Order: sequence, then C-alpha cells, then structure tokens
Amino acid sequence: MDASELYDPEFRKLIKSKKPTIIIPVGSIEQHGAHLPITTDSDIVTEIASRLAKKCGFIVFPTISYGVSEEHAPLFNASISDTLLPDLLKEIFHSLVKNKIKSVVILNGHHGNARAVQHSTTPLSYWRKIIKLRYYSYWHFMKHEFDHAGFVETSLMLAISDKVKMKKAKKGLITKGMSEKEIQRIKKLSTESGGFPKVAKNGVWGDPTSATKKDGEKFLAEIVRNLAKECQS
Repeated sequence: MDASELYDPEFRKLIKSKKPTIIIPVGSIEQHGAHLPITTDSDIVTEIASRLAKKCGFIVFPTISYGVSEEHAPLFNASISDTLLPDLLKEIFHSLVKNKIKSVVILNGHHGNARAVQHSTTPLSYWRKIIKLRYYSYWHFMKHEFDHAGFVETSLMLAISDKVKMKKAKKGLITKGMSEKEIQRIKKLSTESGGFPKVAKNGVWGDPTSATKKDGEKFLAEIVRNLAKECQS
C-alpha cells in the first residue's frame, strides 16, 4: 500500500488493528553519466520499495530523495550532510513511535547514505530497542556485482523508466583484470569527497552499453524476492 492511499481516521484504525510495517526509501540526487537521470537512485529505490510493500503487505512512505553524494563533485550532486541524514531519520522515528508505529524498514538506494547512517553518533542499535527497525541497502540482495550507471543500474532503469538515453551510454571504469588491492584502493578513493570523478571520469562505474529492460526486470524480481524473505524471516 502507498501512503498516498491513506487517510487519517482509517490509518489510525489500521495501526491499532494490524500494526503495519512502514517502508521509508532513501535515495539521492546525483550524476549518473550522460544516459541516466540525476534521480536514478531515488527512482530505483522507490520502485523496489513499492514492489516490496505490495509483496509483504507493508506501507511505503514517500522517498527521501536527497542523499549524501559529495563524492561526485564536481559532477552534479544535490547533497545533504552526513550528519543531517541520520538526524532526519531519527526525527521520523520519533514521530512514528508517537503514532504507535513500531515496525520500520529503511530501504537505501545510495552507497553514501549507508556510510552516513552507520557512522551516526546515535547508532541504529539504539532504535532497535524501541521499535522493530531494519535497514537494508537493496544491492545486497542480488548476486550480480553492483555498479554506478553501469550494466545493473542502467538495466534497472530501463525496466522502470522511459528516461534512459541509451545512445549516450558509454563505458566507464572497468575493474576486471585489476588486483584486489588496486580495486580496494579505487573504492576507497571513490567514496571520498570529490573522489568519484578521479576514478571514473565520465561518472560511470561499469559498462552500460549492453544493458536491457529484460535484465532489469530479472534484477528487480531477484531483489524484491530476497528482500521479502529477509523481511518475513
């Protein structure tokens, strides 16, 4: 169920009778090469959250579309600080608890958000004592190696959006053939402020040129299936 379908009196009754689980998707606004919109992370996590809510009988709230993306500078990003995001989530948790909601899934769609929340001065373990709180980054629920505006993200977007410009899709950083030590060095550099363009000049990590809608649908089904198993376990 989507929050846009809820009205106050019915929702309060639902909270009392069903004790629903709320999904809060968190995305970002940042560059995704020349072929994907800057809303890609938010678009993908919103779609996954919607499908997960339908599959599990959860309620999906509006996506927090701004994330921690300063690593993409000077390529475009509309970033919030790594202290604001966890503080924003904590404020939402406070409100949900006051409204008798005791089960929440935070579904993350951007790497920088994970770092910000994990390094928060108030760890999620504190909130797990008060509500049933689960925090997932969706790419952990698929087997294929993840990327940035590469084969995976481009396929996912082809499955959910008509905004993909495949004629502008170009290969970016390819780590195949590199040593594990070099890959880890590059990954570390890419997460620093302004570090991503130093390792992927065109803003792409991976090769989007062979992405397909069919592959995107397979990825979506796999992610939602595995997330649902985790949420219901």
